[in-house]
Amino acid sequence: MKVVLAYSGGLDTSFCVKYLTEDLGHEVHSVLVDTGGFTEDEIKDVEKKAYELGVKNHFTARMVDEYYQKCIRYLVYGNILKNNTYPLSVSAERMFQAVAVAEYAKNIGAEAVAHGSTGAGNDQVRFDMVFRIVLPNAEVITPIRDLKLSREAEIEYLKSKGVVREWHKAAYSINKGLWGTSVGGRETLNSYEFLPESAFPTQVSKTDASEISLQFVEGELKGVNGELFENPVHAIRRLSELASPYGIGRDIHVGDTIIGIKGRVGFEAAAPLIIIKAHHLLEKHVLSKWQQYWKQNLAEWYGMMLHEGQFLEPLMRDIEKFLESMQSHVTGEVRVHLAPYNFQLLGIKSDYDLMSPVFGSYGEMNNAWSGDDVRGFSKIMSNQVMIHQKIAELAEKK
Repeated sequence: MKVVLAYSGGLDTSFCVKYLTEDLGHEVHSVLVDTGGFTEDEIKDVEKKAYELGVKNHFTARMVDEYYQKCIRYLVYGNILKNNTYPLSVSAERMFQAVAVAEYAKNIGAEAVAHGSTGAGNDQVRFDMVFRIVLPNAEVITPIRDLKLSREAEIEYLKSKGVVREWHKAAYSINKGLWGTSVGGRETLNSYEFLPESAFPTQVSKTDASEISLQFVEGELKGVNGELFENPVHAIRRLSELASPYGIGRDIHVGDTIIGIKGRVGFEAAAPLIIIKAHHLLEKHVLSKWQQYWKQNLAEWYGMMLHEGQFLEPLMRDIEKFLESMQSHVTGEVRVHLAPYNFQLLGIKSDYDLMSPVFGSYGEMNNAWSGDDVRGFSKIMSNQVMIHQKIAELAEKK
């Protein structure tokens, strides 16, 4: 049977290759989906190892630009932070990887798809759901989840097949992507501890504070310090180069998993956090209060749906159109102060800034209304509550 395996080159997916090919006799086609977390050397190494393990064919789906266009930019438009903390780095990435693997399997006519998720986390649900939607007639094979093997058992199995590598268990599991890097370890398995400095992939190497400027065009980051980028992906990477060495964007997200338990995951996401906060500040200046209100509500729903594996739900496309429709005036410059472990938004400049002094300055003076206008407005606005209280008083006297 022809099987397409979502492959990363790690222990679990390496086990899957050997188990699927030699124990079950399947023809395995491995797929690595690059969403911004691999260097060219790493991509070549993953491919080399896949063929050494015995795959029939290996394919690298280079999806960074498409990942941005179909997913990340909507996270920016919506200022989406899960539980006001986490930029959905892994959630977004996994969904997009699952879709890319499923589409590849469909293109080559595979009869089955496989992934190396365990039975303990969110990824198993995300992959299963996407595979079932895109490939409803394909079998979904999950060796690690089904066999319930320990890491040691996987290593012994691979040794028995002649695969001897340095499968040492790192102190921290790292998952790097364009929209942030997740960090898991002993400290994230309890509710009390925080990750040590050494756990974060990017160590602090900048200590002198600096100021940068971000240029947004219709909601997308298109410039950093006046350097303009046609592709926002390059702007994101440039901002990451400037901010990550400060140790900015580190935190631990506490949330509800899809399977119903609480979980913690550490992360560093300097560029995503700065972009989202800067974009939000710009929107507060250029959008009306009702635009902001309804966008926040729908954006929160969008983030929850994405996190829980519902990326292909048709409503998501509707919300994306809604979010995009509000970006026409989100154009301008945001000043940002960078310092070790923190950043501060200093101000914005935009042709669409609704704080225009033409109409008035808050708390100072007005140019577009009179005191009598405000008296009448206040009277009308208070009518219903005034009537409610008067009626209640009359009723209580009876």
